[in-house]
Amino acid sequence: MRSSLHIRPYHPDDRDAVYDICVRTGADGQDARGLYRSDELLPDVYAGPYLELEPQLAFVVDEGGRAVGYVLGAADTPAFVEAWHARWLPRVAGRHPRPVEPALSAEERLIARLHHPEWMLAPELAPHPAHLHVNLLPHVQGAGFGRRLVETFLAAAAAVGAPSLHLGTSNDNTQALRFYERLGFQRLTVAGDVGTTYFHCPTGTRG
Repeated sequence: MRSSLHIRPYHPDDRDAVYDICVRTGADGQDARGLYRSDELLPDVYAGPYLELEPQLAFVVDEGGRAVGYVLGAADTPAFVEAWHARWLPRVAGRHPRPVEPALSAEERLIARLHHPEWMLAPELAPHPAHLHVNLLPHVQGAGFGRRLVETFLAAAAAVGAPSLHLGTSNDNTQALRFYERLGFQRLTVAGDVGTTYFHCPTGTRG
């Protein structure tokens, strides 16, 4: 069955499957369905803007015509944040109204991220302008597709001129931490963000 799996570019018909993967892996790698009032909240923050704004950098693992894993990202994070404000937020703000600040609950903090994408613009990340998110459903993990998705994204980001990328993952997601360390990504300290571990990596060929 694994032989039928392959990586291909994202197609708009994959949108629902990508949203489903995002939710089913959204709690530090575990299933996040039912954690928030809407199961579309997580993917509206961590998947939808990439599919809308930078679909050329989205790739999926295809299993019989359905996406079962993906990599998404942006080549230029500051430009992406501007596009998020101009083109993405107006589409989704109505179903996720801005919370009264300061945001207190986990859901309010996530909605605040949706309304304030500037959280992606920490100064320490500026030398690494691209960033990515990668997720796989459990039954296709451990077969090398995570590595292949990351390598596919690195090549695509390099092709559009991004010299380096960064990513962040929860300190509690030990599986993801080990994964990026095995890929040779280097840790990056970001002041004030104590709950997230950041990594960086050049987009060109790595030794």
